[in-house]
Amino acid sequence: MNTRLKNGIALSLILQVLLVKWFGRYPELIETYYSNGLYRYISNFFRWLYGSINFSIGDLIYAALILIALRYLYIHWKDIGQKPFSFIRDIAVVLSIVYFSFHILWGFNYYRLPVYKTMELNETYTTEELLDLTEQLVQKTNEVHHQISLNDTIQLGTPYTQREIFAKTTAGYHQLKSQFAFLTYENSSIKKSMLSTILSYMGYGGYLNPFTQEAQVNKKIPNFRFPVVTGHEIAHQLGYAAENEANFMGYLATVNNEDPYFRYTALAYALSYCLSEVRNLDENQFKELYAKVNRGIQKDYEELNRFWLSYKNPMEPVFKSLFNTFLKVNNQPQGIQSYSLVVSLLVAYHKENPL
Repeated sequence: MNTRLKNGIALSLILQVLLVKWFGRYPELIETYYSNGLYRYISNFFRWLYGSINFSIGDLIYAALILIALRYLYIHWKDIGQKPFSFIRDIAVVLSIVYFSFHILWGFNYYRLPVYKTMELNETYTTEELLDLTEQLVQKTNEVHHQISLNDTIQLGTPYTQREIFAKTTAGYHQLKSQFAFLTYENSSIKKSMLSTILSYMGYGGYLNPFTQEAQVNKKIPNFRFPVVTGHEIAHQLGYAAENEANFMGYLATVNNEDPYFRYTALAYALSYCLSEVRNLDENQFKELYAKVNRGIQKDYEELNRFWLSYKNPMEPVFKSLFNTFLKVNNQPQGIQSYSLVVSLLVAYHKENPL
């Protein structure tokens, strides 16, 4: 690549950033022509291309890129000190290409219309509405747990292999097509991440590779949480970039699944978010509600908590801070806290669709 071309690509990064922010001011256009237009063809193509391959192509690409970067630094170490401008320009070239590819292949979904608008849901809720839904979720989760276990103290989890969970989650999305056409899911491409140990130390249950459209799920997380995490990553594949919206779509696909274990994990998932929100408002109210939760459900929560504690490390806050910044840069001003914003969607949805 000649110097003039490198300079042009590097400088184009500035123009790209300005154009993305400009396009981001028109979410209706992005919703119509990108998220429900161009992106659907892109995503379907890549899911068709890589979906039948059992291992993660995206993880291999990331690993290869890390090795290439390390090799570059090793070979050009002396040149970096002698020609710092060239090094900075080369970094800008890479960033420019990555930035362009990211937004064309997936990233513009961060600027689409919010789900509460497309589904005509209320964006806000009162404390009374939150407490009412949490009470309903406690009752319903206890009920489903007891129907399966016949014993309130038994820990359920999910008695399926991870491959079976992938298949059942895909079936759950298929079941939603008649009710929510925008959740039509074809050409399944869900993988157990080869980087699961790293993801665990970073504190992540999974991720979508935006360049290969593979839904990557952390294979180490307890099966109790595996179905909703899988549903969350599929929602990202369908173009729901915002974390609260992916949480919500994953919940819908799991709670509407015909399998009772899936319904249980989804209800327990929603309950955990609502309980957490109640705890932020009133610790005593939280304790009162949590005391009503079946002991078997509490055991599932405790196993999940032990899992994350076992991978806790000094670098995790750094990883979370970087991801927090990434989300804020990509039109999610609440950053990593946006996951918990699913509560407003849950409250609004269940006002119209009682449990």
